[in-house]
Amino acid sequence: MSDKARRKRGEEMLKEVYAGDVKAPPEGMPFVDLMLEQLFAEVWSRDVLSIRDRRLILLGVIAEKGEPMTFGIQAKAALKRGELTAEQLRETLLMVANYAGYPRAASLLGVVEKTIAEFEASSGGET
Repeated sequence: MSDKARRKRGEEMLKEVYAGDVKAPPEGMPFVDLMLEQLFAEVWSRDVLSIRDRRLILLGVIAEKGEPMTFGIQAKAALKRGELTAEQLRETLLMVANYAGYPRAASLLGVVEKTIAEFEASSGGET
């Protein structure tokens, strides 16, 4: 597969993974080009794990790293794509608290609640 075809496949997967909320930057930025051609075209598109499975893994890693902004982006995508309910998203913090520590989970609580509230407001209260 050519780099152009891989990039297009990566752009399509990026759009799917983030429910259209994250747009691919223009071509020519080596970091972004590689991310699209490799991470999204080759890894996220594999069918061994579902996008939901990959998202749960990613949420755990991001939580452990203490990245609230990135956690919020992933949480929003999980809600929009119907991968997780609000209750399931909150449950992820219970797992994080016990494996990565309560301070890590506590730092994400506000992000999760804000994300859920925004999602419910935009979708008419459905989670």
